[in-house]
Amino acid sequence: MGRLVRKPQVPDLDLQIAGLEGVLQSGIAGVPMANAVPGDNYLERMVKYVPAEIIGGSMLINAILLQALKLGGQGATMAGFPVITIAQGALILGIILTPLFCWYVRTEGDAWFINALVSTVAFPFWAYLMGAVAFAKYQDGNLAAILVLTFTAVSGLVSPLARKAKKGRRERQDVGTSRDGPRLVESLTG
Repeated sequence: MGRLVRKPQVPDLDLQIAGLEGVLQSGIAGVPMANAVPGDNYLERMVKYVPAEIIGGSMLINAILLQALKLGGQGATMAGFPVITIAQGALILGIILTPLFCWYVRTEGDAWFINALVSTVAFPFWAYLMGAVAFAKYQDGNLAAILVLTFTAVSGLVSPLARKAKKGRRERQDVGTSRDGPRLVESLTG
């Protein structure tokens, strides 16, 4: 299981007919096609849309800022800047880093753009739940729990569109070319 949501893969019908791979199924009326790869299910998507790494980093920064706020009160400063302003900057930084992280950890078959979009929207909800100092004036634990539960349940409904299978080596061999040179049959026939 990868870190990001996986796109379902729909096999190319032409490849199946040309190579007669396994038992050819039509895909009509809900009958699955051979070599179809399902994407992540609802629960897997729901979990993978949580920007856990970014939340973990922001919790560390938030703990430092919260300590400074407790010691200095509402007028607390760090390096001459109000702690609340630094906390808001940290929140914005987390929002910016979330899609960049999704892009950085992507692999072939990941729906990284959809994952980045949903995770970026999810980050402020999770930061609010974790008690981000940027939301100190508006902090309500019950509301935060309701918002995160609702958003997370709804985010699992966001499913990436299926992608077509890439034309593989089997088709290149059927055409008569491959990376290894001509097939044995073509060598003998001239």
